[in-house]
Amino acid sequence: QVQLVESGGGLVQAGGSLRLSCAASGRTFSMYAMGWFRQAPGKEREFVAAISRSGGSTRYSDFVKGRFAISRDDAENTVYLQMNNLEPEDTAVYYCAAQPTFYSTRLLTTTAEFNYWGQGTQVTVSS
Repeated sequence: QVQLVESGGGLVQAGGSLRLSCAASGRTFSMYAMGWFRQAPGKEREFVAAISRSGGSTRYSDFVKGRFAISRDDAENTVYLQMNNLEPEDTAVYYCAAQPTFYSTRLLTTTAEFNYWGQGTQVTVSS
């Protein structure tokens, strides 16, 4: 099993940047594909970004493509989400998710594919 703890959320003005971190417990972090999701009030949790176990493959939702970047540091057991040019529509609770995968390049992009979740970190973007 793996435990995930997100950090780095906060209040930022539109056009600003934040970097979210997700620290994972355990010694097998490199076996996990990772993802970031977000959930705004009254809305379903939605996919934001994913990175494969190898780190060589990434995927983004259309609404963050070109603004957000996902990365991982297996030595630190951490996955990051760099968020630039933030918009008020990006306001949500951001969740980190993990799932072990057999294939190192596999990307997971739906909530149903992940069994491990963090507690979330609030991101608020003011206009």
